[in-house]
Amino acid sequence: MIKFDNVSKRYIDGEEALANINFELSKGELAFITGHSGAGKSTLLKLILAMERASSGQLIVNGMNLNRLGRRRIPFHRRQIGAVFQDHQLLFDRSVFDNVALPLQIAGYHAHEAGRRVRAALDKVGLLCKERLNPAHLSGGEQQRVGIARAVVNRPSIILADEPTGNLDPELSAEVMGVFEQFKSVGVSLLVASHDASLIASLNYRTLTLDHGRLVEDRAAGYAGSENAGR
Repeated sequence: MIKFDNVSKRYIDGEEALANINFELSKGELAFITGHSGAGKSTLLKLILAMERASSGQLIVNGMNLNRLGRRRIPFHRRQIGAVFQDHQLLFDRSVFDNVALPLQIAGYHAHEAGRRVRAALDKVGLLCKERLNPAHLSGGEQQRVGIARAVVNRPSIILADEPTGNLDPELSAEVMGVFEQFKSVGVSLLVASHDASLIASLNYRTLTLDHGRLVEDRAAGYAGSENAGR
């Protein structure tokens, strides 16, 4: 689903955000990407979303070489990927239903089909009964789940999450990760950027560690040792 082949990202000012990154994420695999602030986690996710372009190397997503992705194909590419952020960016002048429906409205879906997809997404995250509420009346964990429903309403094959539990307590963090695990179980690939070491340790999934733009560890799920990579 995602393949980084010796990918580097260097900005115009000379800053090297990522250097010689190599890894693959398979269909239905959930992996964490971790590292210090500024290690390159967000840059890596932006490359997958085609918000940034790699300076060198090959990045393949869903069989598409993003180096060859034309501007007109970017919207289609992004519709195959659900993005979840620490700041779930909900609109508080709209209902839960309307927040989740927004990507479908932008994509031009008919109202009937959009409604069916929105309710299916809300049901998946356990919030169908709250579709008419304003997000301001929800808990932090529920608001994050609305953000997840909005990210998956297009039925993406990949979900990228950038610090999705950063503002949540351990109980709510576990709740959000439980939702992600549901999508993993139906074949969605997930890459979750997080600095929450306790959360990562408790779930014991594959963990990719970045340090100053380099992939220094690729630890398999359930494996106590480590495999150095990118050196």
